[in-house]
Amino acid sequence: MNITWFLPVLALAAAPALATEIASPAGGWNRSGLVDKSEQATVAYPNSPIDRGAQSKRGMIKGRIAAAGGKRAPHQLVVNGNPLRLMTDEQGHYARPYLFGAGSNSVEVKSPQGKSLRRVQFYETNAGRPLPGLRVICAWDDTEAEIDLHIVTPDGQHAYFGHPVLTNGGGLDVDSVDGPGPEMYTMTAPLRGNYHVYINYWGKLGANGYHFDESKRQMEMITARVTLVYNENTPREKREEFVLPMRSIGELTLVKSFTF
Repeated sequence: MNITWFLPVLALAAAPALATEIASPAGGWNRSGLVDKSEQATVAYPNSPIDRGAQSKRGMIKGRIAAAGGKRAPHQLVVNGNPLRLMTDEQGHYARPYLFGAGSNSVEVKSPQGKSLRRVQFYETNAGRPLPGLRVICAWDDTEAEIDLHIVTPDGQHAYFGHPVLTNGGGLDVDSVDGPGPEMYTMTAPLRGNYHVYINYWGKLGANGYHFDESKRQMEMITARVTLVYNENTPREKREEFVLPMRSIGELTLVKSFTF
């Protein structure tokens, strides 16, 4: 009698949970060479970004999210507190390039409901690796949208996909052209003066390539998240987040003008 009652409970408890893996970077104490890029950004999933080559010592965040029946709702990748929409290939693999600074770094995968599924913490011990004095990250929630990040620096230079590397030490890294980002600008020694951050809803990606047909949009309104991080991985770190609606193709939005 007791066995009849308890067998279903035991079987339910033994059912395997959905697996979430972070294959790299590894947790613990790491030195440059262990987290630096060993692969080109073209391995990124689900679609390969354009490697503009603006930043060196880039690392790859890689892993796999398994789901019953092969169906996976978009998860969230949180890197050093920066939330990014995480898409996978058909087998559940993900790979995203990221420029880690010296000091403490963290990578976390969250479920679509915001539950933490896997987290890795590591400390980059190479004192020669510079810390990002200014980082700007843009991500969005429509996988078919192409949103571009534009940065104007105090000396009048303009960083965007057509001019990713600036002579003042700043630049855009990989250009996510197939959504949902991120686009990232990094500057290790920011100039003093005024900065201007813009985002541009450039177009859409469909089965036949890029287009500008509003009627084929899969979402009525796209939401873009822009994160500004000052003095990352230091006691003076400060961050600001902006959530902006992108209503029409071609829209150029000033996110913020600020003085560093």
